[in-house]
Amino acid sequence: MARLARFWLGCVALWRARRQAREGQAGKPMASVRSRELQARLDSAIVDGEFCFHYQGKFDTAQLRLVGLEALLRWDHPRHGLIYPNAFIGLAEQTDAIVALGNWGIDAACRQLAQWRAAGLPLVPVAVNVSARQLCQPHLPDFVLRCLQRHAIPPGLLELEVTESCCIDDMAQATQGLRRLRALGLAISLDDYGTGHAGLSHVRMLPIHTIKIDRSFIADLGSSGSDAVIVASTLAMARGLGLQVLAEGVENGEQLAQLRRLGCPQVQGFYLHRPAPVAEVAALLAAGAPADRVTVPQHGAMRHGADAQ
Repeated sequence: MARLARFWLGCVALWRARRQAREGQAGKPMASVRSRELQARLDSAIVDGEFCFHYQGKFDTAQLRLVGLEALLRWDHPRHGLIYPNAFIGLAEQTDAIVALGNWGIDAACRQLAQWRAAGLPLVPVAVNVSARQLCQPHLPDFVLRCLQRHAIPPGLLELEVTESCCIDDMAQATQGLRRLRALGLAISLDDYGTGHAGLSHVRMLPIHTIKIDRSFIADLGSSGSDAVIVASTLAMARGLGLQVLAEGVENGEQLAQLRRLGCPQVQGFYLHRPAPVAEVAALLAAGAPADRVTVPQHGAMRHGADAQ
């Protein structure tokens, strides 16, 4: 296993060097007037209910069966319309707003699960992203437990996603809290795996249930031998550690077919399901499968369905 880990790190180093050579080292943009406006409004936006979730399905590769949903944060701004996380999460992380936003997300996911249940829909686990600062809050396990109890949601229906690249200041506190949550029955996922510098450390120290391979390793999977090797080695490591694996960013049938050949058990991406507001997710839950995207014929070959993006 140690030899596999060293080999994987070497592959990632090569990939990072290739990406830096292609894209160059971009500097941080100067804070814009809009960014300052958004940051100033964050706290009131949480109180005023301006945030919402769009949900994206997760599927097994064998039958394309729905196995979960990821709750993706959106800001329905009264002036700017729908704003995506890359425009405001970094701003929220500069203040305590990131903790309040994360707490809102956990409660909102539990509340939505309860509403789907009341509507008679079959339920699948919903994953919510948590920030590094939130992980270091000693009251996080108690807060999550209160949300689950308030909405009568079984712990197995809530999943917390930790971004691999996040810098956890108090690893001992984060580990202790996540272990408490795992003991309750929650799943813990490591998101964007392969893009940060702490991946193997997080896998070793945190009570991880699932590794989510970052989309950057999937985009050129059919043409890049190094990406295929990285994905295959990650799958081998996860199998050795008894972890689940999901590949992010699947955008075409060739990527899906390659991931099936490599033995990746779960996938997520636009090819199967684009993030959708609550009103459009009920049909996905009822069907338990993507709508007219792909078919899975016998013998493992892939045929394209309607690939509307």
